[in-house]
Amino acid sequence: MEKVWFITGSSRGLGRSLTEAVLASGDKVAATARNISQLDGLVAKYGEQLLPVQLDVTDYSRVYDAVAEAVAHFGKIDVLVNNAGFGITGATEAFTDEQVRSQLETNLYAVIEVTRAVLPYMRKQRSGRIMQVSSIGGRMGTAGVSIYQAAKFGVSGFSESLAQEVKELGIFVTSVEPGGFRTDWAGDSMTYAPRIEGYDLVNSRADFFKGGSFVPVGDPDKAAKAMVDLANHAEPPVHLILGSEAIRMLANMEELREKEKQQWMAVSLSTDHTDNEGDFFNSEFTKSYLNR
Repeated sequence: MEKVWFITGSSRGLGRSLTEAVLASGDKVAATARNISQLDGLVAKYGEQLLPVQLDVTDYSRVYDAVAEAVAHFGKIDVLVNNAGFGITGATEAFTDEQVRSQLETNLYAVIEVTRAVLPYMRKQRSGRIMQVSSIGGRMGTAGVSIYQAAKFGVSGFSESLAQEVKELGIFVTSVEPGGFRTDWAGDSMTYAPRIEGYDLVNSRADFFKGGSFVPVGDPDKAAKAMVDLANHAEPPVHLILGSEAIRMLANMEELREKEKQQWMAVSLSTDHTDNEGDFFNSEFTKSYLNR
């Protein structure tokens, strides 16, 4: 059955690859971009399959108008993809207040707001797919991208909680968590904090990105195909990792976390109240979290 997609950040990078893949599959797309003239070539090729929608995702009042515009045009939204975002590198203390705010406003708050704008329509139609483009950096921390990853951790956690809320409404939520892909994430889409002496690891990472040496293994066209297939899957995952680099990085981090957990287990368990000792899995608090 033909689907209607609402994709943010559709003019470049993964968003562009996904928009093209969705259109090629025969589905329709409300494609948002700050500069919709960048979509002219796709409009010429696909005509009424594509609705360009001007949107800066940090203009939260405009978000609701853009969603309403898409529904008025196509009659529904079946798949929401929150893809708009950008990277930033630097030492945590070096970021300006504006850099911190812009990261959170674009990469986290906008994801939440666009989702909130679309949910009433999906709730009424009792169906929908939501894909939040997070990052492997939403599952593990890396020096030099702390503010970016703070936002992406938020997206991954938000998506996991939301998935439990809306499943009974026929809505499925997936946090898409790519590793490095050959987009302009480390190119034109990357910004930098002012350089501070002493942060050798962070500064070398910034130099690595700036020097153009970052050549990831991920193919955005293949990621787009995986996401198109995901929209048709009967039981989509809550977390979908994309790329072999991301798989290896996460496996290594999980091993380190498990080792740390075991090393400090005695301290963790020592903090229970004596009234509940030995009764962990029967507590109402635990039942509420395990009952998914």
